[in-house]
Amino acid sequence: MSTHSEQTVISPELLTRLSAIHYRAKDIVDGVLNGLHRSPQHGSSVEFAEHIEYAPGDEIRHIDWRAYAKSDKYYVRRFEQETNLRAMILLDVSSSMKYQSPESNQSKWQYAQELAAALAYLMLHQQDAVGITIVDEEIRGYVPPRSHSNHLRHLSQVLATEEPNSGTPTNLTVGANHLLELFSGRGVVFVISDFMDHDSGYLAALRQLHGRRQQVHLLQVLDPWEITFPFPEMTLFQSLETEQTVLAEPRIMRKTYVEEFQRFVDELRQQCMESGFDYRLFRTDSDIIDGITSIIMGGPGTPLRERDGI
Repeated sequence: MSTHSEQTVISPELLTRLSAIHYRAKDIVDGVLNGLHRSPQHGSSVEFAEHIEYAPGDEIRHIDWRAYAKSDKYYVRRFEQETNLRAMILLDVSSSMKYQSPESNQSKWQYAQELAAALAYLMLHQQDAVGITIVDEEIRGYVPPRSHSNHLRHLSQVLATEEPNSGTPTNLTVGANHLLELFSGRGVVFVISDFMDHDSGYLAALRQLHGRRQQVHLLQVLDPWEITFPFPEMTLFQSLETEQTVLAEPRIMRKTYVEEFQRFVDELRQQCMESGFDYRLFRTDSDIIDGITSIIMGGPGTPLRERDGI
């Protein structure tokens, strides 16, 4: 497996455009977090907050040697003043993310990689901490939240070395439960997936995170052909997750397919609304900056019918 630089995941052009954007979190600390760098207020500005496991780049002077003596593991003491906000990105790397239609410049996974890196850049650019959990049917990778200067390079290297495997189904519940165990306190969770998960148990776990005053964003990445189903002739369709094949005439089933797919997206959006989550639809032929700006501005996500004329 080859090693890539962060520019494999996020282009220099996108980094330049992102430098003019900041993510403003809402309803995180004592009501509303006004401004980019307001720290949580829990007594003294240097009050101890928690232990996190040591990772390369952390300050050695913050290692808790008493904790090491008890556990034989290195833990770093984290203080409230060290970060304004903590964010986790839950990223789907299941087989369905491999899909790329003939007219698309990139697969759903490639788009999701760049979206995750862009969000990480924004958080780190304003000196906030961000981590990532990568999941298919199990946890494929985990990087705890950090805010130091070389963390984007580390995250990008992790992203660049992951690829969807054939025959691996989506199991977001595993990833969401992983965050429940490891990501305590207030913060932000971004879930990036096509949400082709037959089990919606992940929503219950995300609601628990929301109950901890975590702000939850569901970012659905779809290829335009998945939405509009423009296949012109008899086609052999193969499931990326089960490898099952079906020979079908798309022109006959297009109307039914589009209606069912619309219902799938509408139901997910409705569940997000009822749970207090933010929902955004990202097409792989759309500008990532436009989608991120819609998150920052806090406006409603573009409805599928309005975007695609369905």
